[in-house]
Order: sequence, then structure tokens, then C-alpha cells
Amino acid sequence: MTKITILVSSAGRRVALIECFRESARAAGLELEVLACDIEPALSAACQAADRALPVPRCDDPRFIETLLEIAQRFGVDLLVPTIDPELMPLSVAADRFAAIGTQVHVSPPATIEIVRDKLRTAQVLGAANVPVPRTASLEAARAMASDFDWPAFVKPAGGSASRGIRIVQSPSQLPHGTEEPMILQQLLKGPEYTVNMFVDRDGELRSAVAHQRLRIRAGEVEKGRTKRHPVFRELAEGILRAMPQMRGVLCFQVIDDPQAGPMVFEINARFGGGYPLAHRAGAEFTRWLLEETAGLPSRMHDDWLSDVLMLRYDAAFFPTQTVQL
Repeated sequence: MTKITILVSSAGRRVALIECFRESARAAGLELEVLACDIEPALSAACQAADRALPVPRCDDPRFIETLLEIAQRFGVDLLVPTIDPELMPLSVAADRFAAIGTQVHVSPPATIEIVRDKLRTAQVLGAANVPVPRTASLEAARAMASDFDWPAFVKPAGGSASRGIRIVQSPSQLPHGTEEPMILQQLLKGPEYTVNMFVDRDGELRSAVAHQRLRIRAGEVEKGRTKRHPVFRELAEGILRAMPQMRGVLCFQVIDDPQAGPMVFEINARFGGGYPLAHRAGAEFTRWLLEETAGLPSRMHDDWLSDVLMLRYDAAFFPTQTVQL
């Protein structure tokens, strides 16, 4: 039986993702070892669920990549799976260093990460490729065109995630001054919100696009959701890939179906989204496809997933009996 060792980085609460990898390994006939790392692994639920947990510095610490390289080499990691946006760029830049020691990093190239980590650039690049996006401007530009913008509107960090720093402003007088990070103003959309999980294979082909409606959201992640099949979501995924053809692996994007403007893409995450387990349950086993690519096995990629699969999340708990150690 072929053995695969994966490292889930910034593991945090991603227990369900680890369980998906384990389920996929069993189905593919692979022996799987799961390593997980976090700043404080003893306080990470996903680290408790892993076979081994390891401490690492913050992803903005210069030692972060060096520590991961040491872990990857020491334990023979085949696949490194990032889970949060801030670590994508440092891992993407260092991908060749990991490849030199036999570790594949599940991340798109730096040019793609640079775009998706900036909501203004995302809107510009997608808009230029005729992918429908909400009107978006920097705060400086928004002030200059205030009389020509529709109010109220959204203010959000250009590089934010998990709904951090988002608020509605009613008029130009409410635009913030002296912000600590770049901010954007974005057209306020209304209507049902969807996440589309997409898988792009190593050759750059879109193999699956699984949409689910975000029925209820908590801390920026779907708490209750239902898969929905509609051609428009596949078309949007194809348009995004045309706009950024270097995308690879698992990604997800957010859509609001505004009753007047229609479906519009307003965010892309170049990683596993928090709602991935719903796509997995519907039959789109991205974790299995990644393991098959890593192990060099024939792929079972497809787009034949089930619509109307409902996910209702709840909180669970670990009660560790000992402290996780390196």
C-alpha cells in the first residue's frame, strides 16, 4: 500500500478537512499520515485530530518557511496543504524549495496569489475578462467619484478575509480616514450568496465546480448550506480560470445573485474553503483527487456531484489528556 504524508498548515479548527483526507485515502487504497501545524498546536482542535502536531511561527515570521521546510524534510511530507490566506504567498514563493525535497505545495503560482489576495485587483482582472463583478474602487478613488457612486456601499480591507473589517457606509461622509491597511469601496449587493468550490488539475483544466448556497454564515464561514447545480456557476468558474489561467488545485469564490445586477463574483480564495466538506459530501472529493495526483494514481475527477445536499454544522470538542509535543 502506497503511503502518503500530508502536512496541514495553520490547521486551527480544520478537523473536517483532515477527516475528508482520511476518508479519501481509504477509498483510494492509500496509507495516510496526517501532520498538522499551528502556532499553539496544544490549543488547535485540528492538531489534536492529526497523527502528529508541530509548532510553527506565525506565517508572517521569516522563520515560518524555514520551519516548514525542516518539518517536510524530517517527516518526508509529500503534500503540504495551506488553509489560510496570509500563508499563501510565502508558500507560493517557496514552492520550488519544497519541490526540491519532494514536497508538493498545494498552492497556485505567485502571480495568481497576488491577484486574489487583493480585492481591488481581483475585480479589475475579472472585469477585464468579462466576469461580472461589483463596482469596486480604492477609498481614494471612491472619494473622488463619490457623487457617481451608489450609496449605501460596502467598505472592506483589500486583503481581508473571514468577514474581517467589513461594514456598510451610508454616504461619503462615513468613509474612514487614516486606515491601518488598504481599504476598498464596493457596490452593495443583495440577494442569495453562494460559494463555488472549483478544482483545476495540473494541466490547467477545470474539472469540477460545485456551488452551494450559504444559508447561514458564522465568522465568515458557512454554517448551514445547500448544494445547487446551475449552469451559471460553471460559467463563472470557467471565466475566472480564463482570467487567471495559472490557477491550480482547489479554490473557491463567492457570488451574490443580486435581483437587479444578476450573479456577481466578489471574492476568490485560492485554497480549501471552510465549506469544502459540503462539496465533498455531495460527491466532489477534491481531497481524493489531490491524493491521487500526489501518488501518481489514475484520477477519478468528475463534475457529477449531487444537488440539494444540505449541511448543518455544529460545534464539537476535544478533551486532550496530554500536551502536544514536537
